[in-house]
Amino acid sequence: MRLSELFAADDVVVSFAPTDKWAAIRELVAHLVRRGRLGAEQESAVVEAVLAREKSMSTGMEHGIAIPHAAVEGVDGVRAAMGIVPAGATLGFDSIDGRPTRVVVLLVIPRAQKLLHIRTLADIARVLGRDAVREHLVAAKSSAEAWAVLAEGDAARR
Repeated sequence: MRLSELFAADDVVVSFAPTDKWAAIRELVAHLVRRGRLGAEQESAVVEAVLAREKSMSTGMEHGIAIPHAAVEGVDGVRAAMGIVPAGATLGFDSIDGRPTRVVVLLVIPRAQKLLHIRTLADIARVLGRDAVREHLVAAKSSAEAWAVLAEGDAARR
């Protein structure tokens, strides 16, 4: 799946500065609810599912990327939001390499679509695995600018 299709520009939050990874998850789920991408009645179940997944094993990856995610009942398609921690700020996510997280991608995937879940995680890792993409995301001044970086990263990966 192309990241530019997974995220609308308004689903990319620049200057994202939660106090910790638990707040980051809550804030990104709340963002999806505010945007109408998740129903208000789904918010607590989605937060609970993503937090439970995170407690079982950190989704902090390498190179400043975290991908908290969960497969959830009652969601009819992939829902995603991205938080970009600005330069100079830090966010601990218990990452594999011990480095602070700069890009947090929240994924909410229908429970019945496990293959899509794995494929989407792989697509995100491929695009965000490029140093230039991450550097440009962190430098983005607006959601539209960050989304354009994702679209360019998608095009370069094809």
